[in-house]
Amino acid sequence: MRFSSSSAPFNAFEAAAQEPKDDEEGEGSSFGRELLAGLKSRPRSISPKFFYDAAGSRLFDAICELPEYYPTRTELSILTRHAGEIAQQIGPDAEIIEFGAGSLRKVRLLLDALKTPRRFVPIDISGEHLEQAAQGLRADYAGLDVQPLVADYTRAFSLPPKPEGSGMRVGFFPGSTLGNFSPAEALSFLQSAARVLRGGGLLLGVDLVKDPARLHAAYNDAQGITARFNLNLLARANAELGANFDLAGFAHTAFYNAPHQRIEMHLVSRSAQTVNLLGESLHFAEAETIHTENSHKFTVEGLRTLAARAGFGIGPVWTDPERLFSVHWLPAAQ
Repeated sequence: MRFSSSSAPFNAFEAAAQEPKDDEEGEGSSFGRELLAGLKSRPRSISPKFFYDAAGSRLFDAICELPEYYPTRTELSILTRHAGEIAQQIGPDAEIIEFGAGSLRKVRLLLDALKTPRRFVPIDISGEHLEQAAQGLRADYAGLDVQPLVADYTRAFSLPPKPEGSGMRVGFFPGSTLGNFSPAEALSFLQSAARVLRGGGLLLGVDLVKDPARLHAAYNDAQGITARFNLNLLARANAELGANFDLAGFAHTAFYNAPHQRIEMHLVSRSAQTVNLLGESLHFAEAETIHTENSHKFTVEGLRTLAARAGFGIGPVWTDPERLFSVHWLPAAQ
């Protein structure tokens, strides 16, 4: 579930140059511009990439430990059980690029299994959270070149040149983050990844279609941490943009949309209310929602078909005994 969505097709990490940087906070920030545009649209929406300020990143780490939230522990178990087989696919001296890196917990299993990995480039939108995680990784892997990159990987940014004499350039995209994209965006992401990872491959984790009751529980936990995570978007808008959202005036809801094979998360206005944001008044009707995230679920064959359309080869896939989650090795052509 870690990040992201973009209204434009994903080809950002092929860009030759950085886009101009925004002010970090305030009206000139991408958060301010995109939030206002999303809330003025119908239906209203906020991109899930904005979940991950420092507070949101900490809340997501807490979500990953919840008993109801099976994806993290299931993916970790798959990576642990099959790390040796995955390492055989990748080979020695690899460069690993992780998109939406977060706490870097999962990549440690991969690094431990690899033979002499050369460099690790974690990419994340939350700079404070990323740097803390990268410092811990440097301390534990003294011989590894760790180069964290603070970036929104749905926008233009530059990767560092591939190290001389290195092996494969491998993308690592765990956590079913691909499910946060629309189908068109997911295809565009994979097409761009296939080009940038040419001669290497992509290690991709995706959540599988399953009993809707299991999904509902995972996104509506009993402790209310997912609700706090969702509402943190409004708290962030208040803190960074001077908005006046009443957090008690909105409720978290998440449900499975079966025709689209996705969980949807929304914030629901508990009553008719007006919110001031960046000099504009936004009027919410009772029960009106702000759509904050989609999490698409996949079948193994459906994901392989999508990857093949994007230009990847079809490699091994590993699942857990209950077939809740899957990890795919997708080789990229030369």
